[in-house]
Amino acid sequence: MMTEIVSVLLALAISYLFGILVTKLHLPAILGWLVGGMMLGPNGFGIVDNSIISAGWYSVAMDVFECAAGLMIGMTLVPARLRKSGRGIVVTTLTQAIGTFILVTAVFIAVFVFAADIPWYFAPIMGAVALATAPAPVLSVVREYRSKGPLTDTLVPMAALDDVIGVIVFFLVMTGVAAHLSIAMVPWYFLPLVLVVPLFIGVVVGHFSGIVLLHVSSRKKSVLVVSVGILISAAAGYFINVDVLPYPVLSFLLVGIAFSASFSNIVAEKRLEELMRDCSPLLGLSLVFLLFDLGCPMDYHLVIGAGLYTLIYIGSRAFGKYAGAFFGARASGLPKSVQLNLGLTILPHSGMSLVFTGIAVSVLAPYAPGFTSVLQGTIASAAVINEVLAVLLLRAGLKNAGEAGCDEAAKKRPPSEEGGRNTL
Repeated sequence: MMTEIVSVLLALAISYLFGILVTKLHLPAILGWLVGGMMLGPNGFGIVDNSIISAGWYSVAMDVFECAAGLMIGMTLVPARLRKSGRGIVVTTLTQAIGTFILVTAVFIAVFVFAADIPWYFAPIMGAVALATAPAPVLSVVREYRSKGPLTDTLVPMAALDDVIGVIVFFLVMTGVAAHLSIAMVPWYFLPLVLVVPLFIGVVVGHFSGIVLLHVSSRKKSVLVVSVGILISAAAGYFINVDVLPYPVLSFLLVGIAFSASFSNIVAEKRLEELMRDCSPLLGLSLVFLLFDLGCPMDYHLVIGAGLYTLIYIGSRAFGKYAGAFFGARASGLPKSVQLNLGLTILPHSGMSLVFTGIAVSVLAPYAPGFTSVLQGTIASAAVINEVLAVLLLRAGLKNAGEAGCDEAAKKRPPSEEGGRNTL
């Protein structure tokens, strides 16, 4: 195990250096971390191989870091901010999610049924997989470029809500497909648990952490309280994910969001700002781990073999996200900068898409063995191509909206400030 830990730490250090080199080209550091994952992971040099990725300790570590990453979102969810944009976030999330599902499904029904003679039920599966937005790239770019404004305030919580909606839609679709093929899928209580359990764990642990924080004056002890709360929350989530749910799809990011939102509404605002700055190193470390892990399963060789289905998937997903976000933001009365740029910022795809694909393939392989490779190959190659392009478009969207802190004033800020560029 120690050898595995050393291998992971070495790979992370190299990936972090890649991130620094990438910023010299005026690109987001996240691209270096993703490339590091791809090059040093199982499909590259194999410093971090499949045996490490599948190890229990590695899975637990990723769950903890995902939970910690939720701090960036949850600590902004205070009533004053939610009153300003809460309705718009919910409406826009729903329109872009539903719009993406409908468009991708319709496009692939036309392609599969009329052009390729592939069973129709693969189309809604493609549509459901397309929903998820990767929160880690979004949080990383927002943090690196000190992004602030209405677009950022809408984007950050939406990235988390997208994953929740994605889980619900995917399993509803798979339940329908399973019924069509007479396959036993998931118990009735599964979908409510996916949403309720993370919120319950986070709120309960966060509430008690908030009470403890009220009686702690030291900033170092406050960070310790938050860190212990994250570990307890992640441990509870891990138990539910492994021993209760039929599929391990619990959102640890949602656990972390609920945890930090709970204590953030207990402590004073000034104290919360101090805590956000003090927790910045933990957040930075978490994002590096998560982005490296996101890149690990990606096989860059798939870019060479990417076919027409991959291009159709990337294009239809992008159009669905952009159009759905535009109309949702417009209907909600969000600023024009949000309407025009939100769709560009929610294109990073989630590692959850690969989890969804794996579940779909395992369920359908006995019934459509000749076609599951189409689903698997399309999503896998799209994940590699889309992740690089989407990060560039994400940065472009924030810059177009005037919210990316790339100006001289931002660059002159002391590196010790929260959210400092390329700092851990």
